[in-house]
Amino acid sequence: MSEPKPPTPTPGDTYKGWLFKWTNYIKGYQRRWFVLSNGLLSYYRTQAEMGHTCRGTINLATANIAVEDSCNFVISNGGAQTYHLKASSEVERQRWITALELAKAKAVHMQAESDDSGDDCPAAPPSSGQGGGCRNLEIQSTLRTLGSKVEDLNTCNDLIVKHGSALQRSLSELEGIRVGVEMGDKMRQVTERATLFRITSNAMINACRDFLSLAQNHSKRWQKALQGERDQRIRLEETLEQLAKQHNHLERAFRGATVLPSSFSNPALGNKGGVSGKGDASDEDDDNEFFDAMEDPAEFITVPADPKYHRRSGSNISGLSNETGMDDQSVNFDELSLASNSESPQPVELQSVRQRRTRIPDKPNYYLNLWSIMKNCIGKELSKIPMPVNFNEPLSMLQRLSEDLEYYELLDKASKCQSSLEQMCYVAAFTVSSYSTTVHRTGKPFNPLLGETFELDRLRDCGYRSLCEQVSHHPPAAAHHALSEKGWTLRQEITLASKFRGKYLSIMPLGSIQCLFDKSNNHYSWKKVTTTVHNIIVGKLWIDQSGEIDVVNHKTGDRCHLKFAPYSYFSRDVPRKVTGVVTDKDGKAHYVLSGTWDEKMEFSRIMQSSKGENGTEGKQRTVYQTLKAKEIWKKNPLPDGAENMYFFSSLALTLNELEEGVAPTDSRRRPDQRLMEDGRWDEANAEKQRLEEKQRIVRREREREAVKAASSPEEGAHPDNYQAMWFEKLDDPASGETLHVYKGGYWEAKDQGGWDVCPEIF
Repeated sequence: MSEPKPPTPTPGDTYKGWLFKWTNYIKGYQRRWFVLSNGLLSYYRTQAEMGHTCRGTINLATANIAVEDSCNFVISNGGAQTYHLKASSEVERQRWITALELAKAKAVHMQAESDDSGDDCPAAPPSSGQGGGCRNLEIQSTLRTLGSKVEDLNTCNDLIVKHGSALQRSLSELEGIRVGVEMGDKMRQVTERATLFRITSNAMINACRDFLSLAQNHSKRWQKALQGERDQRIRLEETLEQLAKQHNHLERAFRGATVLPSSFSNPALGNKGGVSGKGDASDEDDDNEFFDAMEDPAEFITVPADPKYHRRSGSNISGLSNETGMDDQSVNFDELSLASNSESPQPVELQSVRQRRTRIPDKPNYYLNLWSIMKNCIGKELSKIPMPVNFNEPLSMLQRLSEDLEYYELLDKASKCQSSLEQMCYVAAFTVSSYSTTVHRTGKPFNPLLGETFELDRLRDCGYRSLCEQVSHHPPAAAHHALSEKGWTLRQEITLASKFRGKYLSIMPLGSIQCLFDKSNNHYSWKKVTTTVHNIIVGKLWIDQSGEIDVVNHKTGDRCHLKFAPYSYFSRDVPRKVTGVVTDKDGKAHYVLSGTWDEKMEFSRIMQSSKGENGTEGKQRTVYQTLKAKEIWKKNPLPDGAENMYFFSSLALTLNELEEGVAPTDSRRRPDQRLMEDGRWDEANAEKQRLEEKQRIVRREREREAVKAASSPEEGAHPDNYQAMWFEKLDDPASGETLHVYKGGYWEAKDQGGWDVCPEIF
């Protein structure tokens, strides 16, 4: 398609047009839109990108321009940046060469003018060590000169005060003397002092003039130097982004050429598309960046069990080998029990008390560069860094904790199990299910305020009640308690530690989760794995869960070891894979669990185990003969339009819905969170700052009270040890851990409307 040819450039013009830029040996020359303005040559993929995404910029003041042939030319600034460009014709190439030479001459002239204000240092790039050292010496010399001028001004000021006072005294004495000889002497004295005062005043005026002139001269140079530092910082930030892109594409190109099969899937997109090894190392950044984790060899493998195990009846199961993972009599009983429990129709659910909402306002399309904020947070604890609501989702961390109950039915089924090993399978599946809501949830939940609560009353709908409270601010810690009519109790205390590592963000949940069953008195505990958010700098954000979980039954000694495999380029396994083995107190394996944390989990009964061949690292792997796998948990589909509603699940959509009778500290009453949900993000940011400042004031007041209490120990407990409203810290004898446990009173206060005891935090 032919395009109108631009006019021949003149000095000072902004020159724009299409050129072909060399990218790499795979893609060759690619068409790019170039803009020449103010001595800078920038390029974009399309003209539409000019408003938001610059792919690269080179300063012509220090660049060399060389012509290769009739259409090709090269622009280089000494090795850091080199553009190999090609015009569509020789005439077009000559237009660009003329424009570039004119722009370069103007840029060099402007740079010379900025340096001609008395700088004796040799010209050097701002980043060079010599130029930086010379500039420092110049600044120190200027400061010394200005300091001496300030001393002169102080001296003149002292002299003016001294001579002015003397002149005033002489004038006062002059009024009281008699006319005669004394009059002449006093007049001469007054005249001398007046002369001294005039001389001192003139010296003061001259010193002020010198100081002002010197300050004005250097002010212009310092303004230019400051602007140069700002430009240099912008260039360094752009260079860092370019290096991140180059590192990303070099990794992908290397692995794509040497390791990856052509059909390897993209975990960040969830399916199909292959990972390409192609890419421009400088400006092709639409693809996603993935976590580079090495694949761990599998600790065990499973094979179908001998058909004889499937045909055995209850009266003919006594001849199993000693290597069998279960005692003979439990083979049919547990298998039939677990299968029937997972597949049998559920009793008719109780009618919902109210019709809950199925939609929230769509997420506004506000653009904000995440890297512009996160670049200053590398290596820091993010819970202490205020972030705008643009990176949030309209839920608090307390509500996210309550989302763990999305698949509460698994615990209902577990409470009916007769076998503790069977029950362990359901508890392990429940552990995995709590991560299914995070796969697309890249938004950050609101940090709860100290004393903030959230209740989830589903007693009539689902048979359980849940309460969360923020029990600590630094470090941020939340306590959670859920009680079900089906005979189980879930409690947890989670402290989040997060670190930004440049290319990714790691979130490490600290603390434990416990589940207790009334009927069997089985007491389970486990911890959470690490969550990683990738592509902070460039690409589409995606989330991975990685680590290991040991679910322990403290009563029986049963254990389930779950392994969340991190995504790896080198693995041919399905992404987000989870595997686990259920063992008894003697270490005998009984069940194998497998699946993914974002889709479903299956269990299979182990009939026999044996030692197999050595793995890739010389470790001997266990071979389990298992019955056919059965599904134990499957993720519920997301509601229609979830991509426009922060990818909330059906439960998450109802969590921030206003309800009558909740405590005044409930997250639903938080104003900044409500404003964000309504799409009023500017107001939400202002309200968030107000709440954070209010919390700081309350904390400082509490610290002052702590100092008073420390000086008067007889007055009672230390106020700096914040006391939670509905939870108390206790030692758990079963697990040996210390955590906040619900002490009661919340639901009774709700029934009686007794919220006077609650603090005012919003």
